[in-house]
Amino acid sequence: MTTDSSPLDHDAWKKHIVRAGSYCKCLTDEPDPKKHRDHVEPWLAALLQAEHLNLLVGNGLTTAIANTAEISAVNMGCMRLEGKYANAVNQAAKNAAGECGHTNIEHQIRSVSELIGGLRIFASDAEPVEDGPKTQRRAKQLLAAWEEELDRVLLELLKQVLGTESSLVEVMTSAEKVAQADRARRLLGGFLLPFASRSVTRDRLHIFTTNYDRLIEYGSDLLGLRVLDRFVGNLAPFFRASRLGIDLHYNPPGIQGEPHYLEGVVRLTKLHGSLDWRSRRGPSGSLEVQRCALPFGASRDHPEIPSNAHEHLLIYPNAAKDVETLEYPYAELFRDFAAAVCRPNAVLVTYGYGFGDDHVNRVLKDMLSLPSTHLVIISYDDARGRLQRFYVGSGREDQITLLVGPHFGNLMTLVNEYLPQPAIEPATWRMTELLNRRRGPNGEGGASKSGHGISEEGYLA
Repeated sequence: MTTDSSPLDHDAWKKHIVRAGSYCKCLTDEPDPKKHRDHVEPWLAALLQAEHLNLLVGNGLTTAIANTAEISAVNMGCMRLEGKYANAVNQAAKNAAGECGHTNIEHQIRSVSELIGGLRIFASDAEPVEDGPKTQRRAKQLLAAWEEELDRVLLELLKQVLGTESSLVEVMTSAEKVAQADRARRLLGGFLLPFASRSVTRDRLHIFTTNYDRLIEYGSDLLGLRVLDRFVGNLAPFFRASRLGIDLHYNPPGIQGEPHYLEGVVRLTKLHGSLDWRSRRGPSGSLEVQRCALPFGASRDHPEIPSNAHEHLLIYPNAAKDVETLEYPYAELFRDFAAAVCRPNAVLVTYGYGFGDDHVNRVLKDMLSLPSTHLVIISYDDARGRLQRFYVGSGREDQITLLVGPHFGNLMTLVNEYLPQPAIEPATWRMTELLNRRRGPNGEGGASKSGHGISEEGYLA
């Protein structure tokens, strides 16, 4: 079943949706790639050559690669909280989800962090009250219990993500799982390369991710991409607040004083932090955001896994002890996100993002307020209605491209059928130009110097 109704109509929102410019289809049956590729692939190829290109990756990419490699993905759902007032914390997490309507572990961590902050106030003796000693003693007991509970939850999440990384490394290096490793490697590279293969004269691709894992970094290493982020240093790279436009150049042989931009360079911003980010004191004696030497897929007993995770592990939202740590570095990361997407002629492509973060959605709506911007949403499903609510609520459907459903959001189908192949684009254009010149002004085939003609398909005749 197919309908040409606009996806703005709630009743027309089907299982599979494609909207690429003026081409719009809503389908319930399995789509045929041959019927849609000629509309979708050129449209995406044009968008990927925009002046400013950004890619927002959610947990869906990790899930897709894990399914391809036949390993288990990380479950970002709620964990069971133990301790007094656990029901109240879960209710607060549900309220924190807001319009998203789907509570996950991040909402739980945020609620526990807020509870710990309040208990710290009661545990202090800054102002004496009538039952001060009793209240303070009880608050200290609850504070210690909930800090221990937060450590347990964070460490469990950390070990789950490391488990997925470890399983992927095992598949990639196994002699018995060559087929799974080859599929996962090709899909990860086939997804990243069309975005990263931009003309060096254009602004670099900026990748944003809400994931804690290092899958993007792993894929960049596989492809040989050079990643630019805010971390500087060799022994213990630390996060810099200054937004320096540092880039990579090279000098072609025989040319003096004319540096060229290096190909295969991308920028990376992890909006919610990373498994290997730590809050530690640097050589100057002040707290720094450092990237520790935690290997990809490290074992659960690795020395870089902190026991007091709520103090050192920087994944969003963290349990900070002061305002500066609470806002830093996440405020800087979201400033980068807003600055990158909320500017004219910017394109943002989302894959695997379920529109469950209100702070991210607000930036996306601000971006769409600029008429020259464009948002491409690639999703395996409707994310429990969140995607449709965002699409309809934005009121900017002409600036949004949709590839939604198990067909269009399937990573293998997306890479094989719809994403452009920039590695062969220049050669294809040069071949087309050469064939057009050889055919002559009337389109008739000419003869080469060797006496061989060129057929319509471009083969020697």
